[in-house]
Amino acid sequence: MTKSVHQYLITLKGITPPIWRRILVPDDYSFWDLHVAIQDSMGWMDYHMHVFRIKPKHAHNTIEIGIPNEDRFIDEPEIHPDWEYSIDTFFSQVGLKCEYEYDFGDGWIHEVLLEGILLKEKDQKYPRCIGGARACPPEDCGGVMGFENLLHTISDPKDDEYEEMMAWLGGSYNPEEFDPEKVKFDNPKIRWRKAFK
Repeated sequence: MTKSVHQYLITLKGITPPIWRRILVPDDYSFWDLHVAIQDSMGWMDYHMHVFRIKPKHAHNTIEIGIPNEDRFIDEPEIHPDWEYSIDTFFSQVGLKCEYEYDFGDGWIHEVLLEGILLKEKDQKYPRCIGGARACPPEDCGGVMGFENLLHTISDPKDDEYEEMMAWLGGSYNPEEFDPEKVKFDNPKIRWRKAFK
């Protein structure tokens, strides 16, 4: 049984003020497990493809870990199965970071930074979200530019597209709202079985 946990700072790049989360996950997690924890803490729905881009020390090339791209073109990098790689194979010391991309269409790029390796607290469940700021952008809103346009539209009830945008958002959306205590984490093994079985 794992005795320590990794503390990660996840920051969505290209957006100001920043959208970020701080999570604790078991050190024996795979990159698939970390993917699920990032999705759940950010508020994404896991509808799209993802990849971790990792640059190991003393390596010339970036390694891509995610859902394998079996139909890739010759010039595309190979994506290795993220459920076959433990996070501690790369995240061996504090300060290491990698890139995590979700939804290749919208192109949501996150920085994943290992902030600490901590002792597991007795009777505490992991993963946990212990901090964060701002709501995650809605799925399929068009990436950073689309999100900025969305925020501009919903800030002005007189905007011609305000009512249509609010209807698309389900009637409400507060970009500043986030409560780490409301984050619910799925079991990554169950999520994997649903996705691949």
